[in-house]
Amino acid sequence: MPLKCGIIGLSGSGKTTLFNCLSQHRAETSKAAFSNTKSNLGTISVPDARLQTIDELIHAARIMPTTIDIMDIPGLSKGGSHTEGNKFLSDIRNVDALVHVVRCFDDPTLPHIEGSVDPVRDREIVDLELQIKDLESVEKKIGRLEKMAKSNDKDAKKGIEVLNVYKEHLESFKPARTAPVSDDDRRFIEDIFLLSDKPVMYVCNVDEKSATSGNDYTRRFIDSVKDEKAEVLIIAAGIESDIAALDNAEDRLAFLSDAGLTEPGVNRLVRAAYHLLDLQVFFTAGPKEVRAWTITRGMTAPQAAGVIHSDLERGFIRAEVMKYDDFIRLKTEHACKEAGKLFVEGKNYVVEDGDIMHIRFNV
Repeated sequence: MPLKCGIIGLSGSGKTTLFNCLSQHRAETSKAAFSNTKSNLGTISVPDARLQTIDELIHAARIMPTTIDIMDIPGLSKGGSHTEGNKFLSDIRNVDALVHVVRCFDDPTLPHIEGSVDPVRDREIVDLELQIKDLESVEKKIGRLEKMAKSNDKDAKKGIEVLNVYKEHLESFKPARTAPVSDDDRRFIEDIFLLSDKPVMYVCNVDEKSATSGNDYTRRFIDSVKDEKAEVLIIAAGIESDIAALDNAEDRLAFLSDAGLTEPGVNRLVRAAYHLLDLQVFFTAGPKEVRAWTITRGMTAPQAAGVIHSDLERGFIRAEVMKYDDFIRLKTEHACKEAGKLFVEGKNYVVEDGDIMHIRFNV
């Protein structure tokens, strides 16, 4: 299944505008707060110049980039976790990573719901809403485990101990992802999908004149999250959304250049998402298609084959692997084989970024 990212932030932060920069589907934007009552869904085709380069040698019938599913979740508000209006918080449970948008621009025609522009405060408001919801989930599970512990269930007792660490951490206004819990003990929260446990990157949404160097708002925000070692992107979502709507690729590049940008924000956001989640890409190539596939770094060849289809993992025999640089230099699979650059790998082979693979299997 594709990677899924959820865009969150206060109402009026520019989430939907950012969604329109990124997605192949455009959503309606409004200057009215809380105008969206359901999440917008879209898809990002992951930009990767290597696909085109491979196809220039193979001339396949089609090129298929890997994709990311993107979800624009309606704007949050202070106290929203206690209201019916924020039922869409549950949408966050189903995403792999969060793109947290903070408003870093002034616009008198778009009043801020908190009365002033302050991205540091806005982040704290959203984080608190997620933490409150998580605290409810943790306390409910502790209650369930306490019933099991009465029958001397040792694993339940261990679970209560671990969940109390999360409870104390959340009550200290800290996100679940930074709780001092071992990787093995994290199994106790796998079934409750804590919102603040999701990996997060931040997008400072700025005006056009701040697109390249940021502004006082972005500098203060970046300083506020420096201890998180989080990825922070500066994107002028308004102008980039307008540029993304242009049909002609040359026009898009020209307008980006006029704005002082060398590439669309989507490229930078995708790179940040892959880095955040420790992802990489491998390719399959043949006369029918050249295709990119997303996998987690460290996956073995059978696991990578399973991303294509479960039958390929189940019946995996071997993988025939060419390195991207070798293939581009030597130009054909036959030349790679003659030069000893086509490798036959077994079940323990760890796939590397850019590998071109042909899976042999039998079911």
